[in-house]
Amino acid sequence: MRGASAERVARAVADGNALFDSPGFAGRLPDGRLVRDVLGRQPIFVESGSEEDVRWSFSPGDLADPEPVPAGHVFDPEGVGTAAGEGGLREAALERVFSLPDPEPIPDDRETVRNVGGALRESLASVESGAAASGDLAVAFSGGVDSAVVASAFDAPLYVVGFPESHDVAAARRAARLMGREADLRVFELSPADVERAVPEVARATGRTNAMDVQIALPLYLAAERASRDGFDRLAVGQGADELFGGYAKVARAPEDPRVEAETVRGAAREVVGTLPDQLERDVLALRAAGVEPVAPLLDDRVVRAALALPGESLVDSRGERKKAFRLAAREFVPDGVAFREKKAVQYGSLVAREVDRLARQAGFKRRMDDHVSRYVASLVEE
Repeated sequence: MRGASAERVARAVADGNALFDSPGFAGRLPDGRLVRDVLGRQPIFVESGSEEDVRWSFSPGDLADPEPVPAGHVFDPEGVGTAAGEGGLREAALERVFSLPDPEPIPDDRETVRNVGGALRESLASVESGAAASGDLAVAFSGGVDSAVVASAFDAPLYVVGFPESHDVAAARRAARLMGREADLRVFELSPADVERAVPEVARATGRTNAMDVQIALPLYLAAERASRDGFDRLAVGQGADELFGGYAKVARAPEDPRVEAETVRGAAREVVGTLPDQLERDVLALRAAGVEPVAPLLDDRVVRAALALPGESLVDSRGERKKAFRLAAREFVPDGVAFREKKAVQYGSLVAREVDRLARQAGFKRRMDDHVSRYVASLVEE
């Protein structure tokens, strides 16, 4: 079992307790069933189509035809083969045991900020207390509030990747200066060759060739790879804050934005939280392929609970500022110039997405072609 003891997870399964102060978990229960936490923070896979001696692994590369156990479910090998017909194999073996709680929103702004701040303190401290036993730690640092809050807790090097003229490199330098961490910042300025080499590596590690997934995972992979080469085996990341705390434009624009179905900002945020298992599987597999184990304090159960209790106006305020409660709580950890700074998505802030598009066109996959970048990535994997 990864992320918690098998006995503790077994009690949570019996109680239906999805959030019990863990950083996420997956693995085999004492009774032989496999389990994955409600947000899918630890991926786990089984051999698809196998009816006897079901094989499983934390790494899809260990299996001939891997199939992820869905987040919040247990997989019972004893249930395999009990249902006939196409699709019955996995359905018979799967049971949902965890669902995200849906608490009443806390109406008091000051209480919401206190709750978020307290959850962040506890989560960050839980990582720090285990650092000596778990190996050397580095931090993926883009200069945004999410990675800066994480970085504030650790006396560790801060890694940023991007092309020399990129937004993320400039932002990381500015944030490090404001935080008094300039000496800790390690800038890895990318070249086209770095990206070209890493594209098929990321696609194979994640099992994905679509443009968006590969472009998002690439900067993480390259930062992790550099940290691993420098001798670090864990990388602290700021994943999860945008989903949990209302960081997306489509959440702020709900219900007018067609990308969400919810009728409220709070509902839209919860809808986006539902996308985390798929995203985290991609990110974890990319980071592990680069040689590090991810550490995600902003996805700790305590932080998740605090986020789920936020009302809509604590996610996006009346002026349209996103992640309001999180930014206010972040002032305890970072200067205001970092806490209230807007940031581009990593694939754009690092200019990696631009470079992958250029490489695709250079290889003959023109923009007039449907989904030309994904087709380019797929061609590299096939080679």
